[in-house]
Parts: sequence; C-alpha cells; structure tokens
Amino acid sequence: MDDLDLRDLSAFAAVARHRNFRRAALEQRVSVSTLSERVRALEERLGLRLLNRTTRSVAPTEAGQRLLDRLAPALREVVEAVAQVRGAADDPSGRLRINAPPPAAQLVLAPLVAGFLERFPRVTLEVVTDSALIDIVAEGFDAGVRYEEHLAQDMIAVPLGPPERYVIVASPALLAAHGVPRTPEDLRDRPCLTTRFRSGRQLPWEFEKDGQTLRIQPEARLSSTLTALLIQAAIDGAGFFLAFEGHVRDVVADGRLVTVLDDWCPPFPGPFLYYPSRRQPPPALAAFVAYVAERRRSAGW
Repeated sequence: MDDLDLRDLSAFAAVARHRNFRRAALEQRVSVSTLSERVRALEERLGLRLLNRTTRSVAPTEAGQRLLDRLAPALREVVEAVAQVRGAADDPSGRLRINAPPPAAQLVLAPLVAGFLERFPRVTLEVVTDSALIDIVAEGFDAGVRYEEHLAQDMIAVPLGPPERYVIVASPALLAAHGVPRTPEDLRDRPCLTTRFRSGRQLPWEFEKDGQTLRIQPEARLSSTLTALLIQAAIDGAGFFLAFEGHVRDVVADGRLVTVLDDWCPPFPGPFLYYPSRRQPPPALAAFVAYVAERRRSAGW
C-alpha cells in the first residue's frame, strides 16, 4: 500500500463528501477529468469500488464510506499541520481587494471580515460590490465572489458560505386582498416587485419542485436596484417579492412579511470565492482562503 498517493486519497474524500465531481473539483482546484482519474487510480490500487456513479448521482459504496470515515479526520490533520507551519513562516500584510455582488457581500462576507481583520491586523481589506460580471484580473482585484453558474473555468474557487435559498414574500394585507398563490403560475396575474440590475436586465424567477423547473417573468409593478426599497415596498403591501431568505429573515420572523410557495424554493449552493490560478497567491489572499476554510470546518458547512 506504500504506492498510495495522498492526492488520490484527497480527491476521493472530496468527491465522497460533496457527492458531486464538479464541486469536488472546484475544492481540489483541478479539472473534473483529473479528479475522476485520481479516484479511478485509487480504486484500481485498492482493488475496490469506492464510489457508485450514475449520470445523475455519486455516492460512496459501503467500503468507500468506511474509508471516508477514517480518512477525513486524518486529512484535516494534514491540512491543519501544513497551515500551521505556513502561518509561522509568513506574516500576511498588504491590501486584499475583493469584488462581490451586494447580496453575497452583505450575507456572507460581512460576518467574516471582523474576525479576519482581527486575526491578521497587518492586512487591509477592500470589498467592492458590483452585480456585473467583470474580469477581476483586468480590474485589479485579488479575488471575486460569484455563484457557481457564473464561475470561469480557469479560476480556482472555494466555497465561501453555506447553502442559500430564495423565498417569495408578501405582506399579510396583500395576501388577504389577492389570495395565497398555490403555484408559481399564480404570480403572473398578481402585483410583483422585481430586482433590476444597472444594465436594465431583470432575471426571471426560477422555481423547482419534484424535478420540475418553472421560470416566469413577472410583470413588475415596481423594479429597483435597491433591495431595501423593494423589501419596504413588500412590507407596505405593494406586491410579491423574490428575495434572498437572509435579507427578509427578521421581517418574516416578526410577521411583517409572510413566505409563500416554500415547497417551490429549494436551497442552492452558496457563493464561491474565486481567484486566478497561481502557484503562490499573495499572502493576504492565502490567509483569507485559509481563514474561510477554517470557518467552514468549524461551522460544518
């Protein structure tokens, strides 16, 4: 067994945890094909199938689950040991520039920044919010934040936050006047409030249930680039609004807004921190990536 490669073991553990080759490849910073080859090489060396694969799903076999249960703590120890040695050798300093869409900056980055700056007092952090898809290298950013469907293939990407969810909200008064929608189609003839990007673009509202996906483009009674304005308009009864759950959690909890169509609004992967592939990223960026990984482990997402 002394011909086993640590990279193969790490590749298998990532796929088994995510149950998805693409997400595991993003974490491992390799291509999906490279990841698949490493897992296959490990299975051949062991003479065991470790993963059951279909076109729709990936899951560890019984042997694979036993290996993962023993392997995961050991790999964490290796990563932490290397991080500790690196931390002792380096004293990160300088400016770290991150570009992020406003929801990710508010809901995911904001809870991280104070702890990071306290840990690394010589780092200066600059966060610029922008909903447009920009070239972070050309614009002088060290890293960006985007959701999975907008990640460029030549970037390294690491999960930045736990799964998120959209919700449809409305005021109790609006529901009393227009009724509670039972399906997304019911929203077509009801007043709606929509987010409009600076480019003028408005994204369709997407719903999913029992494998069925529906997209509707509601008629906007009010549209805005400002989320706070739309939430207040929803509270005042102006229309139904599609919002990040984190943006409306407090006003739903106190009864000013009510969620509807919850069974059509499943969670989806949270945003990713992405940055150019480099052998040695700037110390401030490397420190932030390590800090995010630590928070991810402690929070269990």
